[in-house]
Amino acid sequence: MSSSIDAGATPPAAGRPRSLTDLFVSFTLLALQGFGGVLAVVQRELVEKKRWLTREEFIEEWSVAQIMPGPNVINLSITLGARYFGLRGALVALAGMLTLPLLVVLGLALIYAGFADDPHVRGALRGMGAVAAGLIMGTGLKLMSALQKNVLGIPLSAALGVLTFAGIALLKVPLVWVLLGLGTIGSLQAWRKLG
Repeated sequence: MSSSIDAGATPPAAGRPRSLTDLFVSFTLLALQGFGGVLAVVQRELVEKKRWLTREEFIEEWSVAQIMPGPNVINLSITLGARYFGLRGALVALAGMLTLPLLVVLGLALIYAGFADDPHVRGALRGMGAVAAGLIMGTGLKLMSALQKNVLGIPLSAALGVLTFAGIALLKVPLVWVLLGLGTIGSLQAWRKLG
């Protein structure tokens, strides 16, 4: 990779998974890394390492995955699998996200059941919450540079981001209402600017 690309620039998307096997293995490894805050891992793997998506494409795909029912990363895997290999790709990506992680979680649940009442174990798990929050915040800051190319522009994008944070974190508005309200405003503004 050329060293002339600055840290804030979006690396070009290199393409796509080489095969259904590559798709399955990639999403399996992605799922196994997703402890706590999966957003940081997904962005790093799909944009920075594999370059299946640019930062802008990732934000668009993640936005769609966010508003669909179900876990965001599962939704993203299905849409990317379908994009590259149709229905078979969607099913393979989904299998990659679920198969091995399901076995790991079942095994860990059995182990945890024996130690769940231990105060050290409970304390350690609470400490991981801070790490997960840090991962999400770091990824959000890293992705902010992609807003420079957003049709809404930086001021409106920033305003919608602040209002979303305020609605969810401060005012405790249910996520569905924030998505419907602010998502509709953002979508209508983008449609108006593009039209």
